[in-house]
This record gives sequence, structure tokens and C-alpha cells, in this order.
Amino acid sequence: MTGLHAPPRQGKVPPMNEMSKPATIPSPALLARFVAIVGDKYAITDTRAQEPYLVEMRQRWHGRSAVVLRPGSVAEVSQILKLANETGTAIVPQGGNTGLVGGQIPHHGEVVLSVNRLDRIREVDAVSNTITCEAGVTLQRAREAAAAVDRLYPQLLPSEGTCTIGGNLSTNAGGTQALAYGIARSHALGIEVVLADGRVLNNLNKLKKDNTGYDLKNLFIGAEGTLGIITAAVLRLVPRPRSTETAWLGVPSPEAAVELLGISTERTAGGVTSFELLERMGVEVVLKHGANVRYPLREQYPYSVLIELSSQARSGLRAVLEEILAEGHERGFVLDATIADSLEQGKAFWRIREMFGEMQRHEGASIKHDVSVPVAAIPAFIREANAAVVKLIPGARPLPFGHVGDGNIHYNVTQPVGTNEAEFMKREEDVHDAVFAVVAKYNGSISAEHGIGIVKRDRLPQVKDKVAIELMRTLKRTLDPEGILNPGKVL
Repeated sequence: MTGLHAPPRQGKVPPMNEMSKPATIPSPALLARFVAIVGDKYAITDTRAQEPYLVEMRQRWHGRSAVVLRPGSVAEVSQILKLANETGTAIVPQGGNTGLVGGQIPHHGEVVLSVNRLDRIREVDAVSNTITCEAGVTLQRAREAAAAVDRLYPQLLPSEGTCTIGGNLSTNAGGTQALAYGIARSHALGIEVVLADGRVLNNLNKLKKDNTGYDLKNLFIGAEGTLGIITAAVLRLVPRPRSTETAWLGVPSPEAAVELLGISTERTAGGVTSFELLERMGVEVVLKHGANVRYPLREQYPYSVLIELSSQARSGLRAVLEEILAEGHERGFVLDATIADSLEQGKAFWRIREMFGEMQRHEGASIKHDVSVPVAAIPAFIREANAAVVKLIPGARPLPFGHVGDGNIHYNVTQPVGTNEAEFMKREEDVHDAVFAVVAKYNGSISAEHGIGIVKRDRLPQVKDKVAIELMRTLKRTLDPEGILNPGKVL
């Protein structure tokens, strides 16, 4: 993996809290028992070989572990957790290691349980519109398997080649098509979970209607591996669109973007699959530092919108998009626009969007937020958050972007030009305070799709309903009384 042996950007190791117990570092004898479950070939103890499992993708944290276990079956996962529960050994589950809030990193020497060998697609049922995947199947493979039977698995993330189904469900991942199809929780019909004591909850049903008591699967989706380890899931499929149209627009403001979203939604009756907003300075950063990218319009505008429409009709969609753009232009919401003339040109538009967050590192340190507010409040949120951040740190560069259709804004703040990176990052909590205050004003969420992990763990009680926090703690104590599952994360 490129760059893994360069000195990582070291983040602050989070302290354990009252819901967590110090990790039991396995003795040589106990370590041998864990290794015996998966076999020497699938137990990684060499520190250099462990690196891909210990370093977060942005290299913000570098963990440590006595062993990385790579079980190849649900039975092996069950045996590992049974032994861990009996001996008080902390376990950190890990999928593709693409998480952005530190939830998949062993910060205190915990044993890592990687699901990447649980990679079978057990069944594709085109009649029932379902696919049954093990937790280590990558999102890309799931989408390809669906496409092979002329179906669509409707979740799309830039990290699709690396992120896994188990990780996506554990963090309740969103993505660029959540506007039309929903987030990870929306796609799961049934799941298979190994509990902390090694018992296996088999809830792999394909049913859209199953009104037989508590919906247990949703306890584990979004729980970030703190209540159980998801080992497989039945996921819903949808018909593949017969036509898709993509356009890049220049717009004067977030207000204009929200108005245009309304027009688009009305004209297509659910056919808007993506609606992304990008701030001008952030686009310029991508053009400056990104390879093989070209701005689609003749000149830059304050904001850009990337819109994608899909339809089951084989023709007529382009005319609908042209009508939307014409009305938007007439009402002053669209300043300029271009429609992709080919699949490749559409991919070129998306390449700018996909590089938006990544390229900001070339401009220095960046303080990142993954927040959501009601769609109607997006313009006010961006305006007020920008003002608050610049007042706090003169010269700071807010670069908001994200999924306007579902209210999810990735609100990144890059350091002022010419300033010291370390000094800027010392203000991280102050910036969080300023941004989250605006989020709270509009009844939003401090985590839209990335999860809580360690980054927002200590803030969660400040923003979550007190009774909700009490119930979450009760569930944790009930399902994981020994506190072995991903300790120190979420709660």
C-alpha cells in the first residue's frame, strides 16, 4: 500500500472511557490459542505486515496490535469472539479500513479481526431482487454481481473498490446516490451477526414484510462493531436504469442550488439520483493539484452543481434535463451548464467531485466535518458557518461540498495561506465548536454518514437526547457485558 511506511500523521490516541475496559494484551499462550483458530497463514503478528490494518487512510492515526486475525468462516469468527469474551480480550473489527473517524483502528493494542476473507457472494436472486454477500465483499464486487443479472445495488461511494459491505453497514454509510435510494440501512433486508459471546444471530431473510417483533438487524447497522460483528447481509437490488444523463452547472449560490433541486425533483418524480454542490475555491484546488481533470465550463462560478438523472425509459431523459436547465436559467438559478455527451465525459465530471476532499491536503491542514441539516437550511448553514469560522480564524478557507439532496454537507476548513499547519490544527476543537453550534441551531446532525468512532465520541452526549444515550449504554452492557467489542468507540 503506497505510503504506509512513511511516518504517519499521528493523531491523539483517545483515552478509554467508562464504557470501556483496558485491552487485555494476549499472553503468548493466549495468542497461540487465537492463532490456532485461523491458522498461522491467516494470523499476522509481524508489525510491518500489519501496517495496512493499523494505519487510517488519511494517516491520522497509527494503531498497534498483538495480532491481526483473518477468519475465513462465520464459525471461526464465532470461536474468536467466544475466546475473547471468556478471556476479556478486546477485539476491533475491520472491513476495508476506509473509515474516517478512527473506529476501525486498534488504538490501545486490541486484537484486529479483519473480515476481508469473508468474501463470498452467497446468492444473487434476480426474481426477489436480492443479493446475499459476506461482510468482506467489496462494494464494487456487489455492484458488479448485481449488474451481471441486470440489476443495480444502489449504493455508490468513491472507495467502492476497497470498502466492504460489512463496513458500510456497520457505519451506515451514505454515498452519492442516497438522495434516490437511501443509505446503507435502507438496503439491508436481513443480516447475520456474531455476538460478543460467540453466538450467531441468523437473520438472513429476503422479506420486505416481516412483522414478527423487534427489528433486530437495525441494532447492529450503524453500531460500528460495538454490539456485534456483521458477517453477511441480504441486500435489496433495484432495476438498472435504462438511461442516465449527467450535467455540470455553474450556480450563483447554495440558495440557487436548493431551488434547482426542487425544480429537478418535481420534473422527474424521483429521477434525480445525485445532486452534488461544490464551492468554487474547492474546485480550483482540484484543478490545481489533480491529474487529468478539466473544468467543464468556460468560466468559474461561485458554486458548481453536479446533477445526475436516471430513468427506466430508454429515451426522453435528456429532454427533461434540458427543460430543467432552461427553467433554472430563466429563473436565475443556472448561470451556465453543459450536459455530458458520453459516459466518459460524465465520468470526467464525477472525477472532479471524487477528488474534492482528497486534493485539499495539498493546500495544507484541513479540519473536516460530516454534518447534515434540513435541505431548506443548507444555504443558511453554509453562510453562517463560513462567517463563524472566518471570524474565529481570519483567513481560514471553508470548502463546503456534498449531497444537497439529503442535506449532507462535508464542511471542510483549510488553513490560511502561509500559516503553520500544527498551529492551525491546535484550533480544531474550537472550529468544531463553531460549526456544530450552527448545526445545532438548525436541528442537524454532527455525523451524517461517517459515523462516530473516536472523533465524535465525547461530543455525542452533548448533542444526543439523554434518554437515547442511556438506552445506547444499556444495549452495550446487555449485548457486550465484558466490553470486548471495539472498546472506546461510539460510547
